[in-house]
Formats: sequence, structure tokens, C-alpha cells
Amino acid sequence: MGSCCSSEKVDEGYGRNTTWRMFTYKELHTATNGFSDDNKLGEGGFGSVYWGKTSDGFQNLLGLRGYCVGTDQRLIVYDYMPNLSLLSHLHGHFAGDVQLDWKKRMKIAIGSAEGILYLHHEVTPHIIHRDIKASNVLLDSNFEPLVADFGFAKLIPEGVSHMTTRVKGTLGYLAPEYAMWGKVSESCDVYSFGILLLELLTGRKPIEKLPGGVKRTITEWVEPFIAKERFKELVDPKIRGNFDHNQLKQAIYVAALCVQSEPEKRPNMKQVVGILKGYDTRGNLMQARMDSVKKAVEYLALWRCKRRKILITAIEIEKVPNIFEKV
Repeated sequence: MGSCCSSEKVDEGYGRNTTWRMFTYKELHTATNGFSDDNKLGEGGFGSVYWGKTSDGFQNLLGLRGYCVGTDQRLIVYDYMPNLSLLSHLHGHFAGDVQLDWKKRMKIAIGSAEGILYLHHEVTPHIIHRDIKASNVLLDSNFEPLVADFGFAKLIPEGVSHMTTRVKGTLGYLAPEYAMWGKVSESCDVYSFGILLLELLTGRKPIEKLPGGVKRTITEWVEPFIAKERFKELVDPKIRGNFDHNQLKQAIYVAALCVQSEPEKRPNMKQVVGILKGYDTRGNLMQARMDSVKKAVEYLALWRCKRRKILITAIEIEKVPNIFEKV
């Protein structure tokens, strides 16, 4: 399939002090049973993903394991997550199982938030992930989450608050300012995390297709429940009522703050982690911001209702003008 990766070539290209292991192509070919379809986990924006076990038994450990160069292939070796992705448990292969109890969901929420916090605040230059979603949250054997897939990640130079760039990511998770104008900032990841958190709490998809081909976002679905503080009705039925009411309220509040349309009103990931862990003591500020969220939700619901009435009236009178065709 390909020649072994020469250690001399790798040292010249990457330096002799690297802590990552250099694999040969033959090793990876053997570990994945010849890159068999049975070992294929899926495909990302930059290639296919396979699971495998190396001869020395290194498996299921966190961190980048190594790489392979020197053939016509360029391969990187990451840890295998035996519980696959959050997506597989919410909407995929394991969706029918009751493995994700409330405790696991909160562990996943906090762990994912801490991963994003690290990217935003603890590395230099800061990193914007740009594709936070359920399929990019991987779960190890203990359901510890790992934020993965940095194919769309953007480095933010020091002193720069935002940049304008080509839109990448997944519909349903994109912040409005990014989806419409390509303005990317750390707040875009915060918005995406808010959608992810709602998805984790409710078990619903970011975008659902209703009868008649109409699409509804998860934020549209949760709006009336949040406005009336009917939080228990939002919880994924698979949890069967076994959840912590205070944690649920905090998590819903955090999600609502994260998905505000104005990026400057969203919390940063340090604040998100603090609230989810119960460390945030700014109760008055939190309540004031939630009051503004609820008012915005009520206004938006009223506006949508009026918009639908106008549309119905227009249909009854004459052919709908162009302004209504995309409603």
C-alpha cells in the first residue's frame, strides 16, 4: 500500500523533540484491517475516519496519538471514543437507549463547555471552533466529552475581537451574525453551544421538519416554554422525570442567554461554565439578563403571530406579494 514513513524524513520536517508517535502506513493499514468499511466511523470535511488498535495496545486514551507521512497519504491518529458521538445517542444508533441520564447529560454539557473555554481563553492565539455540534462532541467509555474536528477552526490574533470570513459550519448551529454576514467571533461558538445545550436537554434536533415541509428551529420550539418558565416540559422524555430541577433551570437560563441574537449580550464561556457548575454568584445580573431574554421571546412570538395574520390576509385578498414568498 505504501512505503514506511522514514524517521529521518519526519525529524527533518517536524523536529526531533516531538512527543507524538510516528506511525508507519503499514501499521495503520494493519490496525484498521486495511481501512475496512467495517472499521469506518464516518467522514469529515478533510477525509474519512477509521477506528483501529495498534500492536502495542495503545487505544482509547485521550490526546493526539501520532501521525504518518512519507507516502502518498497524510494520516493523523486520534483517540478512539468507544461511545462515539453525542449525536449517535440523541438522534442516531443509540437514540432508543436510555444511556444518557441527567447526570451524564450535565457531565457532557459542562465538559464540552470547558473544552470551548480552553480554546477561547487558555491558548494563544485564541481559537474559534466554528463547528460546535452534537456530532463533534465525542464520548469516551465513561461518557467524558471531547470536543473534536477542528477543520473549520480559526485563530484569532491578540487584540482582535472579530473577523469577517467565509461561512463554514452546520445549519441550525450558526450564529445569526455569522450566517448572514460572515462575522466570526468567540460569541459564535457561544451561540452554537447554546443550541447544543438545548439539544442535549430536550433531545430535539436543531432544525425539525414539520408536516407540509415547514421547518422549525429548536429556539422557536423552546421560546414559549421559556417565556412562561415551563421548564419541565422541555426535558427529553427519555429522562422520565429523573432530573435536578435547579440544574435544569440554570441550564435552560444559560442556553437562553447563549442563543440571544445580539452577540454582545451573550455570556463568554467562563461565565457559562461558572453558571453550569453553580459557581456563578451574580444572581441579580443573571435574572436581569433572563428578564430581557423573556421579553425578547415574547416580542418575537407576537411579531411572528402578526406576520402570519398579515400573510393570511394577503392570501385571501390577492396573490401574495414577493415580500411574503420567503415567510
